[in-house]
Amino acid sequence: MHRTLGRRAFLGAATAGALINASRPSLAQTRWVMASPYPDGNFHTRNIRAFVEDVERGTGGRLSIQLHNNATLLPLPQIKRGVQQGQVQLGEVLLSAYGNEDPFFEVDSVPFLAHTWEGTAALDAATQPYIRARLERQGLTLLYMVPWPSQAFYTRTEVRSIEDLRGTRFRSYNNLTVRMAELMGAQPTTVQVAEIAQAFATNVINAMFTSAQTGVDTSAWDYARVFTDVGGMRARNAIFVNTRALNGLSEADRNAVREAAARATTRGLELARAAEGEMVGRLRTQGMTIATPSDQLMAQLREIGARQTQEWAQRAGPEGVQMLERYRAAMPQ
Repeated sequence: MHRTLGRRAFLGAATAGALINASRPSLAQTRWVMASPYPDGNFHTRNIRAFVEDVERGTGGRLSIQLHNNATLLPLPQIKRGVQQGQVQLGEVLLSAYGNEDPFFEVDSVPFLAHTWEGTAALDAATQPYIRARLERQGLTLLYMVPWPSQAFYTRTEVRSIEDLRGTRFRSYNNLTVRMAELMGAQPTTVQVAEIAQAFATNVINAMFTSAQTGVDTSAWDYARVFTDVGGMRARNAIFVNTRALNGLSEADRNAVREAAARATTRGLELARAAEGEMVGRLRTQGMTIATPSDQLMAQLREIGARQTQEWAQRAGPEGVQMLERYRAAMPQ
């Protein structure tokens, strides 16, 4: 109870401070608060800390940003609304977690639509205009997006085919992983990153599909034995700012934020690509079996991906079909 009251008091103070700073930008240093759901060692968090330092340096200290990561201030499902309402000025989210709001927020998590780094880049270019426009209508300005590494199954026994996953309690974190679990014959169970280890320990879940980075973040070797990397997709984290707060800065400081965001985009991609191999190495060092997926498993997963792509296009309508055509045209033949 005391923790809840403390959080509410902090958010109230943060909101009041933001309004004062927005109305009197020339009278005092502007202080922003940022919420993120990921732990310190995660490459996304390291990239954000570098972004924060870059912003503070680029504005000559006129803008400071206080980062609250690891869901210590707001859990993932509440971050976007928190930024929209001005409770916090900046937020980082797994964009596909908000797919129930708009299909374009979850397209990067459609299995096997963009499962290579080349596909990830092409899909990012094809979708950014749509995503920016949607966020702008909600009072948010997209600063940058960074992909996760490839996705893998974490299980206690080897997975050779979809049949090995039938009946498992399968961790889900967005609409598409719920549907993926259903198509595999598994039981989808929503679990946030901070709760994964406990969920495995209490048998709430006994299988999941996520990156090697998340496995390291949650000490997967304590609850799973086998890591089977299938690529799948590289979902993106989106970092956005309350548009009113951004517009309250001077033009020079707004430019400094945008320039820092551009550098964070490049740096984040480099960190993501590096993490893909480094984190698998960490899992291996901790004793996990790094399995090569069978041809049968990959064929079955691609069938599921093709079905989910069709289902996504139906939900997204003409704009979605247009975007998919643009994406496919950009892919090497």
